[in-house]
Amino acid sequence: MTGVWLAVDVGTVRVGVARSDPRGVLAVPVATLTRDRKGGRDLTELAALADEYEAVGVVVGLPRTLAGREGASAVMAREYGDRLADLVRPRPVEYLDERLTTVSAQRKLSERGVRGRAGRSVIDQAAAVELLEHWLEIRRGTPA
Repeated sequence: MTGVWLAVDVGTVRVGVARSDPRGVLAVPVATLTRDRKGGRDLTELAALADEYEAVGVVVGLPRTLAGREGASAVMAREYGDRLADLVRPRPVEYLDERLTTVSAQRKLSERGVRGRAGRSVIDQAAAVELLEHWLEIRRGTPA
């Protein structure tokens, strides 16, 4: 399916968001949203971003353990994705193993001199970019 895809890196405090270009070649950071577990404002903002970018679907990072199992963080991500799916229907919401995307994003940003408090929201966006790049590579059939 061609068109813009959003990627979501769900955390307990923040949600990193990235988007692809319509051809599915590039992934760029979009926003870092503050989690609102009670009111769901972050989910509403995500649905609005899907509308704004005319997204054809959303990829949610699924943080499996290094052993490939799904722990509490993966359960949280699935619950988040399920709630998001209700808001963006009929767009599909897909899940992709995101092991080490945040670590990779932190390393790349650190190499560029982005650290500390200022870098936290950027790390979430960068992790979403890493996730989306991996998903796009899989769809193109190129090695990750």
